[in-house]
Amino acid sequence: MEKKIHYGWIVIFMGLVTTVAAHGFGRMAYTILLPAMKDGLNFDYTQLGLLGTGNFIGYLSMAIIGGFLAARFGTRTVITFALVLMGVTMILTGLAKSFGFAFSMRLLTGLGNGAAYVPAMALGSAWFAVNKRGFATGIVSGGIGLGTFLSGIIVPFILTSYGTNGWRYSWYILGICVLLVAILVFLFLRNHPEDKGLLPVGQEEKGDIQNSSANNKVSSLDWSQVYRMKALWYLGIVYFFYGLSYIIYIIYIIFFAAYLVNEMGYTAAWAGGLWATVGGLSIFCGVIWGSISDRIGRGKGAALAYLVLGISYIVYAVFKSEAGFYLSAILFGLTAWSIPTIMAAAAGDFVGPRLAPAGLGFITLFFGIGQSIGPALGGYLADISNSFTLPFLIAGGISFVGMIFSFYLKKSSEKF
Repeated sequence: MEKKIHYGWIVIFMGLVTTVAAHGFGRMAYTILLPAMKDGLNFDYTQLGLLGTGNFIGYLSMAIIGGFLAARFGTRTVITFALVLMGVTMILTGLAKSFGFAFSMRLLTGLGNGAAYVPAMALGSAWFAVNKRGFATGIVSGGIGLGTFLSGIIVPFILTSYGTNGWRYSWYILGICVLLVAILVFLFLRNHPEDKGLLPVGQEEKGDIQNSSANNKVSSLDWSQVYRMKALWYLGIVYFFYGLSYIIYIIYIIFFAAYLVNEMGYTAAWAGGLWATVGGLSIFCGVIWGSISDRIGRGKGAALAYLVLGISYIVYAVFKSEAGFYLSAILFGLTAWSIPTIMAAAAGDFVGPRLAPAGLGFITLFFGIGQSIGPALGGYLADISNSFTLPFLIAGGISFVGMIFSFYLKKSSEKF
């Protein structure tokens, strides 16, 4: 008799489409929409950066809280409601006529983004054994690249088709897509293998499923295990450097098209095509780096990823030619979501499947300290310096520091 597909693969696919909607459409599409929004609303780069900051503040808030909510009330419920919030506020973003309204909608979209993304990234810890956890989490993070790739193809077409109102129709269409994904998640996502009478994918030992299911509800007392774990604090410090490099990383993903079009003189179509290349390559980066961390360890995997990211930033700053931009895009695309993937898998390693969403939410606090100020600072630097060179060099240096700290990640986890 033919062996049935484990339901864990369906769950991971739901995680994939969640990240397509939450990160790919809700956040990364903003990169391509930015020049058109700037012209349509007469905003400067600082205002556009502040819109990004509003989005990230919302994301950070719910990334932390959403992880605990998912541990308490279930991933399926939290992700569904989060995607509905995103879809509605993205549609309303298309109606924006003032900075205040646009900022409010981006803030609310960010709340939904964080509440959807963090629980989705923790699905691999719940449904897969430790030696397959990085690979499974990488599949989920691949949705970011897939969503970015699709945005790089769809959004320029809409912008061309609808002229000056193209950015508004882009938000309408992307918002509707997110609402459709919310329906899919509600229908097919399940919180734990025990809900289907299964063990995690790759787990050979026979456990007591019934007893395991009884422990799925997390009390406030259990949550204290997360922030009292010293190894998780160190993991948060490693993640902090990824967030700190977001000071520049956000310039890369948000001001990518604006830089190439307004400063370097390339066409919007060329910039969109290069951004689609980044998205296309980054579809696979989570699987690549998650698998690497499964094989060589989370610490060494993170160190190698930081090294490649640092090189991509420096190449983008120094080699200002088509060849340099393509080389940077390739390196960045193949490594863009490597650190979040490894951190999500590592959080599950430290706290276990039951508390994985809460653990990931906790370390996201460290990441978000740097991330939340990135867009506004990036826009401000662009306005006053008219150049992105120095910030990218700084980002490279920050990534190299993250690489050094990553080498000690495994030793830190072994101590506690």
